[in-house]
Amino acid sequence: MTLKHPILIAGGGPVGVITALALARQGLEVRVYEAMDAVNESPRASTTHPATLEMLAGLDLLDEVVKRGLVARTFQFWDRPTGRMVAEFDHEILKDDTPYPFVVQCEQHKIAKMAIARLSAMPNAQVTFSAKAEDVKQFDDRVELTLETPQGRQTVTGSYLVGADGGRSTVRKALGIDFEGYTFPERFLVLTTPVDFNSEFGAGFRSYFSDPDEWANLFKVAGEDGSGLWRSVFPAVPGDTDEQVLSDEAVQRRLNKFFPKADPYTVTHRNIYNVHQRVAAKFREGRVFLAGDSAHVNNPIGGLGLNCGIHDAVELAALLGAVAKGDLPETTLARYDERRRPINIEYVQQQTIANKKRLEEKDNAAREANFDFLRKTAADPKAHRAFLMRTSLLESVRKQAPITAKV
Repeated sequence: MTLKHPILIAGGGPVGVITALALARQGLEVRVYEAMDAVNESPRASTTHPATLEMLAGLDLLDEVVKRGLVARTFQFWDRPTGRMVAEFDHEILKDDTPYPFVVQCEQHKIAKMAIARLSAMPNAQVTFSAKAEDVKQFDDRVELTLETPQGRQTVTGSYLVGADGGRSTVRKALGIDFEGYTFPERFLVLTTPVDFNSEFGAGFRSYFSDPDEWANLFKVAGEDGSGLWRSVFPAVPGDTDEQVLSDEAVQRRLNKFFPKADPYTVTHRNIYNVHQRVAAKFREGRVFLAGDSAHVNNPIGGLGLNCGIHDAVELAALLGAVAKGDLPETTLARYDERRRPINIEYVQQQTIANKKRLEEKDNAAREANFDFLRKTAADPKAHRAFLMRTSLLESVRKQAPITAKV
């Protein structure tokens, strides 16, 4: 079948523009509408796992992602009070499972810009900034998206709409879809510094620190010039104000508890935000689909949210493309919700919740049991591989037949 109208995408973040690129490469007309006036460059997600790298390779983005990012083959778990490394996991053990047995730390705004650059060269694609989704209406043969723009309100018509407009998604709210789950009582603090924790303290490019009082995550990104920046993540005490958490004194105190240093830390960015574990009650309503943070949000420990969003994008684009070309009946669109929602719950929600519990565990016996599990898992090649198959999301991708397979 030939689509009468373009496919509309609300949200110009990495998930929205990856969806658009995957659709446009199939020859479909796509229109992306982003509320902001430019790509959001604030520090956010950066980890791209092997399963995601396979998908980016299929879109001819991988080489640039590797070039603009930082390859991290291993990650570590530490016991923060004693300063001992508990276990290290090496993706090289997956060399027979994937052509990309490593993680790339590439900031999400870079990936978004890469996709937009390719879309701008395609005659069947268009990205419009300063166009905020305000309302959605569906009909038997089309969907209408109302936008707020500098020129005033306007309505655009599409054959389908993908809501990739973030955790506060207007599209999801317009459809009346519940965002089921909860918000953690503590907020997360992110601090960015050029201090090289690897050369100075021996920390790996992705390190997780268990501590009954104050756990921490530490990971390295390439930064804009490739010289490297390190981001640390801490829990903030519930009830503390932004000023209390973000003050110079508080920031220096946290970092020095983390890794004591004679000179003050240079901090290039600091941010605090609420953290949620939520999943939309459904990922599809008629001609409208939810993808990325519009459909699911989770704590960032393990770096799974962006990856699952990109998986949403690629699978949805493949399904819509097959339906648009007549290779699959329109009834097959139901498979998007049937597949993507359970995968998010099983692999992303459960895993990120478990990751947080492992780091914040207060009971000494339980902490030691966690450490013993990690040590034994890392030491056993079979268990090591199984652990990484799950954390890299390769298991979730390999678990079921491709979404476009005929049934």
